[in-house]
Amino acid sequence: MAIHIGISGWRYEPWRGVFYPRGLAQARELDYASRYLPTIEINGSFYSLQRPNSYAAWYAATPPGFVFAVKRNKFITHMLKLRGIETPLANVLASGVFALREKLGPILWQFPPQLRFEPDKIEHFLSLLPRDTGQALAMARGHDEKMADRSLLEIDAVRPLRHAIEVRHESFRDEAFIALLRKYKVALVVADTAGKWPDDEDVTADFMYIRLHGEHELYASGYEDDALERWARRIRAWSEGKQPQDARLVSPVPPPERASRDVYCYFDNDIKVRAPFDAKRLMELLALNWPEDPQAR
Repeated sequence: MAIHIGISGWRYEPWRGVFYPRGLAQARELDYASRYLPTIEINGSFYSLQRPNSYAAWYAATPPGFVFAVKRNKFITHMLKLRGIETPLANVLASGVFALREKLGPILWQFPPQLRFEPDKIEHFLSLLPRDTGQALAMARGHDEKMADRSLLEIDAVRPLRHAIEVRHESFRDEAFIALLRKYKVALVVADTAGKWPDDEDVTADFMYIRLHGEHELYASGYEDDALERWARRIRAWSEGKQPQDARLVSPVPPPERASRDVYCYFDNDIKVRAPFDAKRLMELLALNWPEDPQAR
């Protein structure tokens, strides 16, 4: 098992002079953040297609052992609403993510609040998701002409790919949805959204993906020690192949038994500069170490 605690994004103006040392060049912010925490969720890829040179630069800026999660493009989830997505999916895969090589962690798909659970559409989407980088490369070769001069169509190795889905409509609180996620081994994102959206905790894959958006105020409020201790207990249970006794479940069917699970947890309460400090405190509560020292560089 492995437990990865980090942040969603790293380029935030309010962090400068608070988390980042005063005077630190913007170009060095990822370098600094990746030596403070062992994983970061790339969220710029949600808003627009990135380029291969960006992914390559992010790879080069981070230390060995670091892991990126990648939030996928909202054109697929929010605009197309999962319909007619084969070519857009190929474009996303061709846009440079293979340059992350062994630092590529799970892929996040966030559904919009308006997207309802439609079993046939959701299963078609799940069936399209590549299970390894070899499949992803084969799909990426189906990109359209607009990617002709901005694509990366080579991999350094065939590696498994993991996918996680964050839902924001109550209709996904359906046993059939949990069954589909388990069929395709896709993780249900455990999302703490200050009560705004579903916060179910069914285990549907061999890993857990957690997003902490703010305990009381979305994207803003921090987590005090009692809340962090509660999340630490839950993360320990999941990482040991168990479930918390008070887990909020949609399905009465238990997940397949496992001796352990990997856990990825990202703080997205960035507005008031709480995310990196909350992440570091949670690591301390879990007795996790990240050996890099950003101040030493």
